[in-house]
Amino acid sequence: MAFRRVLVSHLRRSRHSPSYLSRHHVSVPSIAALDLLQSRLFSTPTDLDSELSRLRDDSITALGSGGGGHGLDLGQEMMGATAASHELFTRHVISLLDSYHDLTGLPWWVVIASSTVAFRTALLPLLILQRKQTKTISQFLPKLPPFWPPKGSGRSVVEQFMLFRNERKAIGCPSFLWIPAYFSIQISCFFLWITSIRRMSLDHHPGFDTGGALWFQNLTEIPNGLYGPLFPFLIAGLHYTNTQIAFSASSVHKVDKFEQLAKTYKIFLNFLTFALYFLAFQMPQGSLLYWSTNLSFSVAQQLIIKHPVVSAKLGLQGDGDTVQKEAGNPILTNIEEAKLSDPSSKGRLISGHDLTPKELVGLSAKYLSGGQKEKSIPLLRLALEKDPEYLQAMVILGQALYQKEQFAEAAKYLERATSKLIDACPTEVEEVDLLIVASQWAGVSNIRQGKTSEGVTHLERVANMEEPDDPKSKAHYLDALVLYSSAIFNEGRREEAAKCLRRVVAYDPSFQELLKQCEEENDDTIPIADSTSSSNSTHKPS
Repeated sequence: MAFRRVLVSHLRRSRHSPSYLSRHHVSVPSIAALDLLQSRLFSTPTDLDSELSRLRDDSITALGSGGGGHGLDLGQEMMGATAASHELFTRHVISLLDSYHDLTGLPWWVVIASSTVAFRTALLPLLILQRKQTKTISQFLPKLPPFWPPKGSGRSVVEQFMLFRNERKAIGCPSFLWIPAYFSIQISCFFLWITSIRRMSLDHHPGFDTGGALWFQNLTEIPNGLYGPLFPFLIAGLHYTNTQIAFSASSVHKVDKFEQLAKTYKIFLNFLTFALYFLAFQMPQGSLLYWSTNLSFSVAQQLIIKHPVVSAKLGLQGDGDTVQKEAGNPILTNIEEAKLSDPSSKGRLISGHDLTPKELVGLSAKYLSGGQKEKSIPLLRLALEKDPEYLQAMVILGQALYQKEQFAEAAKYLERATSKLIDACPTEVEEVDLLIVASQWAGVSNIRQGKTSEGVTHLERVANMEEPDDPKSKAHYLDALVLYSSAIFNEGRREEAAKCLRRVVAYDPSFQELLKQCEEENDDTIPIADSTSSSNSTHKPS
């Protein structure tokens, strides 16, 4: 009995003493212990039972009141830790902007805009490095097997992935994590920056009420009034422009294994334009100022980096070559542009007769990139007058004439170049590539004239060649195989066409549908123009 009285007395003191039972330090184990104690004392008197029950009920009430709930839910603790971490970064950004504002005394809208430009400029070296790595990846892609196991290969997805990874490492291809690297860092910093400025706007940071300009004098308000839609329109328009520039410069070649993914992503970004317009009406004008500045910098950055001179200086020239995309000319990437940087030539006209054949071809490349075939063809003819054995000029002139639908004359130049290359027994990579392209275009030029047998002969020459190791040459080689399979399919050589297409599908599964059509037991034919368009998007005749 003495023990029970001491225990009851102790429990009463604990109940009334905040030092023993603080509402912020109640824990589940204490309640469990009380239940365990009560369950074990079967013969405890009524006063002890009632005291234990009251103490347990008080503890549960304290927990239910929310006073000590922060320590009970592990998920809430993790969320709280994440929020605290984000709040820490946000405070650092706000402190940085405050220091910049106090140091310069500039209006808040200038502080936000200029700090955005400075931060994006600091990320430029990372962007250039990422572009170089992705350029290297694109050069290695034709050598790599497909991501997904081709039909009939008998390999599982895991086995195909392991094969792809081993092949990538064997040829020295950089990690594919370089592709999202810059975007991941930029988007993380974007959300950190925009949420920090949003916090400043919602908290009515000192000076934000009058720190704007023009129609956005108050940076804490959301868009309203007559000029309210300006920021949403600006952000939606800049986002759409940024998307079009980014995807217009991407090289969408059939060897590219990301083509379908890129198309889907572009559709998503275009659709996102409408969502961003309505979202902008719910954000403070301080955040919208940062957002529009960030998008403007992105547009300007892309336009500058994609300029031929800038991309050449940065070593990114092959990353989105305008000549190759628009003029449809794979040979021009190997030719230097005309070097007319001599100070004595600035400000005056230069006669084409004063230029070397190589400079003439380079200058014609500029016209071809702008779709001005009428200006490029005379320069190419002049280059051949000066050097009748200039094989690259012959091939490029043949391609330009083909695009003007002068198939007979185009075939003449292309066959002439092909004949000279065969006689020379090419062994260098560039010479072999030139022979592949010349034979390919000579074949198509003859077929478009109705000379199917002559055209098939040129395409068959490429099909009988050994598969090149050079990524660019292999891409041209695969294009020629598709054209050849289409031509012989239309002649009734179905099995040979299917065999040829299987070699292509091994590298590019996007031609699987064409292979199925070839293997079907029917008399349908595949038009040569369609196969040309589908297989050769980078130098598609137009």
